[in-house]
Amino acid sequence: MGLSAAVVFGGSFEFLLIGMVTASAPLATIALSALLVNVRHVFYTLSFPLHRVRGRFGKAYSTYAMCDEAYALATGEQARTWSGRRILWLQFLLHLYWAGSSTAGALLGSLIPDSVTGLDFAPTALFTVLALDAVRDLRGDAPTLVLAVLSALAVTVGLHLWHRDALPSILGGTATHVNLASTLFAR
Repeated sequence: MGLSAAVVFGGSFEFLLIGMVTASAPLATIALSALLVNVRHVFYTLSFPLHRVRGRFGKAYSTYAMCDEAYALATGEQARTWSGRRILWLQFLLHLYWAGSSTAGALLGSLIPDSVTGLDFAPTALFTVLALDAVRDLRGDAPTLVLAVLSALAVTVGLHLWHRDALPSILGGTATHVNLASTLFAR
């Protein structure tokens, strides 16, 4: 895992790649998946300050080490005066942090017994919480009724796809709507 994190350095694609390689996926499938997961980097290059980075090696590494965090930091208002050297150091430290934390996570994860269940839901829960925080920040900007209805609809469909039973799906969606409309989206 540590080698994959250091060499591939592709965020979510790194984890997808490991599964695809162990399942002997065709090279064309791997290439298409890599393109679809990382196509946003094409748009990053339009405003990333690569022109400040000097030398072929520096530009090549800066292009390779492009990640969401580096883009967000290097294109912000405060970064307009950053030198190419500072941008490269930022990217190197983010790369080192990613590879180190992925390696530590893999090592610590290997200590968890196989009998422990439910950890596969942790990333979903994390992104759900992040999405809810983002919605709270946009509360005044977005029509709250529409957001509550769409959230309830997503829960209803998700539960139905999971359990294939209409009653729990409808109850779950209704409970979600009532809960969101009275708490998170309340005016």
